[in-house]
Amino acid sequence: MVKRPASKKRRTILVVEDEEDILEIIHYNLSREGFRVEGSRDGEEGLAKARRLNPDLLLLDLMLPGLDGLEVCRRLKADDLTRRIPVVMVTAKGEESDVVLGLGMGADDYVVKPFSPRELVARVKAVLRRGPLREDGGAGERIVRDGLVVDIARHEVKVDGRPVSFTATEMRLLHFLAAHPGRVFTRDQLLSRVIGEHAIVVDRNIDVHVGAVRRKIGPYRVLLETVRGVGYRFREVEG
Repeated sequence: MVKRPASKKRRTILVVEDEEDILEIIHYNLSREGFRVEGSRDGEEGLAKARRLNPDLLLLDLMLPGLDGLEVCRRLKADDLTRRIPVVMVTAKGEESDVVLGLGMGADDYVVKPFSPRELVARVKAVLRRGPLREDGGAGERIVRDGLVVDIARHEVKVDGRPVSFTATEMRLLHFLAAHPGRVFTRDQLLSRVIGEHAIVVDRNIDVHVGAVRRKIGPYRVLLETVRGVGYRFREVEG
C-alpha cells in the first residue's frame, strides 16, 4: 500500500476588518492562496479570537468600532501568549502618524487602502517568510547582498570588493536593517536599537547616520529605502 505524503498544515490568517465587502475580498484572495482565513468585525472580538486561535498572522484594520486597531495591537504585543503573532496593519492613506505608532508597538508591516488583492497577498507572504523580529539581527554576523558585504564581527564593510571605513554606529545601523529586509523601522526604533536608549539624541539623528551610510555604500544606496513619514527599510529580495 502506497502511503500518501502528509498534507501541509494550512496557515491561519485572522482578518479584523469592519467593512464587510473588504473582509469578503480579503477572505476570497487569501483562501485562494491556500490560507485558512478567520474573520472578525470589531476589535474586542478580534482580540479574543487572536488569543483563542493563535493565528500565524493578524491582518488588522486600524479604524474599528469600539476597540481600535492600535489598541488591539498594543494589547497583543503586551501579552506573552500573543506577542509573537505577526501583525500587518491596514490603514487609510495619509494616516502616517498611526503607522508610526503601530510599528512602534510591534506591528510588522502595513498596507495602505485602497490596495490591490495581489499586493495584500504578497505583503502577507513576505511577513510570514521573515518570521518574528530578533534582537540579535537574525541573519548572522555576515550579510551579503549583491556586491555589498556587511560583516559586523570583523567590523568590515566591502563595496564591490573594496573595504569602506564605517563608524560603529553606522555599522550597527546598516547591519540591523540588512538583517531584516523588507521590514519598516521608525526613527525611534532605530535610535533605541542601534544608538542606544541613553545616547544623546538630537532631531533627525538617524537621518544623518542613514545619509552617511548611503554615501559610503555608493551604488547600493538604493537598497536603503526611505518610507516617507515613517522611517527606513532595507529593500527586500525580489521573488
